[in-house]
Amino acid sequence: MANYVERVIELCKQKNPGEVEFHQTVEEVLLSLAPVMDAHPEYEEVALLERLTEPERGVTFRVVWVDDNGKVQVNKGYRYQFNSAIGPYKGGLRFAPNVYPGIIKFLGFEQIFKNSLTGLPIGGGKGGADFDPNGKSDAEVMRFCQAFMTELYRHIGPNTDVPAGDLGVGGREIGYLFGQYKRIVDRYEGVLTGKGLSYGGCLGRTEATGFGIVWFAEEMLKANGEDIKGKTVAISGFGNVSWGTAWKLQQLGAKLVTISGPDGYIYDPDGINTDEKVATLLELRASGKNICAPYAEKFPNAKFVAGKKPWNISVDFDVKPDLYIPCALQNEIRIEDAQTIVASGCKFVCEGANMPTTNEALAYLQDNGVIVGPSKAANAGGVATSCIEMGQNAGHTVYTHEDVYEQLHKIMVNIHKNCADASQKYYGKYDLVKGANIAGFEKVANAMMEQGIV
Repeated sequence: MANYVERVIELCKQKNPGEVEFHQTVEEVLLSLAPVMDAHPEYEEVALLERLTEPERGVTFRVVWVDDNGKVQVNKGYRYQFNSAIGPYKGGLRFAPNVYPGIIKFLGFEQIFKNSLTGLPIGGGKGGADFDPNGKSDAEVMRFCQAFMTELYRHIGPNTDVPAGDLGVGGREIGYLFGQYKRIVDRYEGVLTGKGLSYGGCLGRTEATGFGIVWFAEEMLKANGEDIKGKTVAISGFGNVSWGTAWKLQQLGAKLVTISGPDGYIYDPDGINTDEKVATLLELRASGKNICAPYAEKFPNAKFVAGKKPWNISVDFDVKPDLYIPCALQNEIRIEDAQTIVASGCKFVCEGANMPTTNEALAYLQDNGVIVGPSKAANAGGVATSCIEMGQNAGHTVYTHEDVYEQLHKIMVNIHKNCADASQKYYGKYDLVKGANIAGFEKVANAMMEQGIV
């Protein structure tokens, strides 16, 4: 007979057919929790895992707007409020053509544990729409965001649910969303994070995710007798997460040699290690073209490899990175990529994007001695700083860069320690993937137990 964890995984798949990304994260997290379930049989008695994998609330709505040609467009919008045991729902909005319930649920479920790991009082949620802002005018994006918020506003609030940005939702979109919320409710309150500095935003928020990733990676290397200074690093993506990662790697003396986009990847043998080169990542993103090839046109020593991922750098250029940091999309490291990474001799992978590694690839990396920093721990710096922004708004005050960076650095160091300690306690070894799942789960489980059957 299947054990409790296996039964809940199967039940989740039955109740959410076709939502493969959601199935993937539920399986990855719950299998790590087996020894915790053995130690706490009372969790099964109150169906704790069944409750954890079922959102407390899910909202689907149509978004009707008019494009620049006067044509009426209809999109689908979503918000899944997964768990509020330790605080108001907190998680981003994603605007991308591939958004559907399976994507939003996977992100929302991951958010529960990520937010818990920060040590801050925020629950897990996620939302978005199957809208592609690329190629749209500012006026079109504004009309879409206003229509989206007209449906969403009744489900959110500073003490209920506080969305932020994600893929396709940056400062422009947050501004339009906030303006429409304020217009409807006639209140000025911290209902969104990632806001502009002129209307309640937090210094350091834009780079926070990337900075946090590198600080977490630094702790990984320290725990294994290594120093990040002087290490060769390959990352994917070229958006805000990659930009913040590149900036902090530069500050700490590491040599970053790749970025990537849907069109391929850049190899810069000189390193992406000057202010001009790091700033170019933002220029590429701001262009709206979603390609990285122009980097090689601006810096002639750099090489562009069309249609490939940066994990191939060891094959294409005989470069063997010490650390890989995927910062683009979910499932961008598949089994063949994991095999290439292992063959290169690399011993560290720190996940910057949400769930960038398939379960099969993750198992292969770990089975072959690669130390993996999981995304729910490594990229928690973004949401941690969003919570700092929430506190700033609630207290009607402003934090300095130094205030934010100091708090964030401590949070990332503590996250690593808590993951390592939880892994040691339940598995007797240093396994940050299992440790992150357990450390994030324990706080939420304790809160759920104390609050009764709700």
